Amino acid sequence: MMKQNQDYKNEALAALKGRWAPAVLAVLAFVAVMVVFMAPYETKAVQLSNDPTNLQLAADMMKWYPVFILGLIFVSCPLQVGLVNAFKSLQGDGDDRITSNEFKLGFGNYWHHVWGVFLNRFFVTLWSLLLFVPGIIKSLSYAMTNYILVDRPELSANEAINLSKDMMYGHKFDLFYLYLSFAGWFILCLFFTLGIGFLWFLPYVQTAQAAFYADVKADYERRSSGISAPAAPTAPAAAPVTPIQRVSESSDEDFMPKV
Repeated sequence: MMKQNQDYKNEALAALKGRWAPAVLAVLAFVAVMVVFMAPYETKAVQLSNDPTNLQLAADMMKWYPVFILGLIFVSCPLQVGLVNAFKSLQGDGDDRITSNEFKLGFGNYWHHVWGVFLNRFFVTLWSLLLFVPGIIKSLSYAMTNYILVDRPELSANEAINLSKDMMYGHKFDLFYLYLSFAGWFILCLFFTLGIGFLWFLPYVQTAQAAFYADVKADYERRSSGISAPAAPTAPAAAPVTPIQRVSESSDEDFMPKV
């Protein structure tokens, strides 16, 4: 039985208590690194939107485009792995060296992490090209990949994605509801703090998601080992009834949350 959303949030707040400063610093480090690669291109893009007929601006923007793309692939991919796993270490082990873990965990096993995140994004993008909803469902299905890349480095990138898919079977909507429960905080940070609140919002969400991963991983291990919850007391024998045909469970995706 999975925990409730408030349980994950409580675990996140408990892990972050007295450690908000290193958590915010880790997010700032992520943003700072990405700005180095993205700012020149984004600046030219904004200038061009204000002056769309300026061919020189368009040429300058395209000069920075390769740097922008390379930064997204070769810098943001491992940093993303490092950031989520740094908060997992905080939530699970109480390790508050979040910024150093962000770089150590992200850039360790570098090419494996780059390929894993790139492949994940590629698959989600392909599904999103079909329809918006399948893209969301697949992003939820593959959401545990970044954790698995670190927890199970012996797995290939594709195997890590498939393991995430197996873990999330029956739990995609659980994660969706967890994200949805942060909607109020998201709106508050977006419109009332000029975006500054995201420095605290992101650690809160990532630490709660790390708690969710620990829960869904334990549930998957129970299911894989065949361990189930204790059976309820046997009821008195009743009169025979006509068997009811069960609905097939062969579908690859589940579209409703588990009761």
